[in-house]
Amino acid sequence: MEEFLRSCRRTLQENLDRAGPDVHVVLGNEACDVDSMVSAMAFAYFLFKTAGSDSLVLPLMNIRQSDLVLRSDIVFLLRRAALPQHLLLFRDQLDLRALWRAGRLRLSLVDHNVLPSSDADLEGAVVEVLDHHQAERKSSPTCPVTVEMVGSCATLVTERIIKEAPQILDQQIALLLYATVVLDCVNMAAAAGKVTPKDSCYVAELEARFPSLPPRGALFQELQKAKLDVSGLNMEQMLLKDMKAVSGSFNIAIPVIYLTLEELLQTAELEEQLSAFCHKSGFDLLLMMTISFTEREEPIRELAVFSHSSTCREQVSSYLQRAQSPTLGLSPAPCPHPLISAFHQGNALASRKKLLPLVQDFLRECDGAGCLGDAEEEPAVPPTPTNSLVDGCPLDGGLPRITVEELRSKFDNL
Repeated sequence: MEEFLRSCRRTLQENLDRAGPDVHVVLGNEACDVDSMVSAMAFAYFLFKTAGSDSLVLPLMNIRQSDLVLRSDIVFLLRRAALPQHLLLFRDQLDLRALWRAGRLRLSLVDHNVLPSSDADLEGAVVEVLDHHQAERKSSPTCPVTVEMVGSCATLVTERIIKEAPQILDQQIALLLYATVVLDCVNMAAAAGKVTPKDSCYVAELEARFPSLPPRGALFQELQKAKLDVSGLNMEQMLLKDMKAVSGSFNIAIPVIYLTLEELLQTAELEEQLSAFCHKSGFDLLLMMTISFTEREEPIRELAVFSHSSTCREQVSSYLQRAQSPTLGLSPAPCPHPLISAFHQGNALASRKKLLPLVQDFLRECDGAGCLGDAEEEPAVPPTPTNSLVDGCPLDGGLPRITVEELRSKFDNL
């Protein structure tokens, strides 16, 4: 893997500024967690070893290089696998649009199956998908799609390698894949609600092929400790550490916060910091999922909904409280902040992966109903964010409907 990554950077420097072969980029999702990064690296290596084409194959980390420090579990795993960080290629180091305009870009997506709205202009470059989230893209002759609801995308990458090119596996790649599945599946504990039979099958297969892999429990504890370590991070960094965004009629960010709900709500000047983050990043609402663990490694998940629009905040909260697929089991939690609605989550197995489709359904319903949010409240953030999501909430009865054109005109005049 190390020599492959070195050759990627070297070959890219030699070919990027002139006409050359196609560049086949393997891209993880915007959260760029351990699963996305390892899946991108391992699947790119697999394609490099098996494709036999003239195109360059590159794994691309879907964050800025400066944001790697926020992924403490990734930093730990790279060090554990003796893989130098400087060999990775990050989103701000490669101009995908320039390659696309030059007709040289091919994209394989891992750990997501549709591009976010900010990258919608690159859709024509997508040639393959390998993912474990809810399917939003159909397979086609020009773009095969593999979507299976397993605990980790790395499981699907492992399956592909073992079935088609097992000879390329070595101790380093096996450790990266193994650690990722064990972390995603919460040490393969059924009580956490993440692991599937296929995850267990390929973890056992890696253990059989590489007996010197570290024990699952010890490796999980090391990774979990690194992942949950937010010491030294400010609020903006904690929000960015593990965040996804969705779009509709307004922008919603869904960050996972590695604190208890009580710890989050006790943060000094919390509303001011969340407001500043929304203004800077272009979000209308933050749907924060806090996570902590019991001594038996069982997750505790809770929600905090922040928005300057009380209508948006109430509509999102009400929708999630009524949700049936899955039922979140939300109950109001004490909260001293008027711009935040807090909830205990009875269904602790409902991770963000299961929350995300609910938010997307909410946005689709709002789009159909022409939801806009509070007309009487000043918008707290710019209406057109760079790469987030858009969504709105229904107006309280009696307020006049505003057309999209009128709304855009209003914002343009701000």
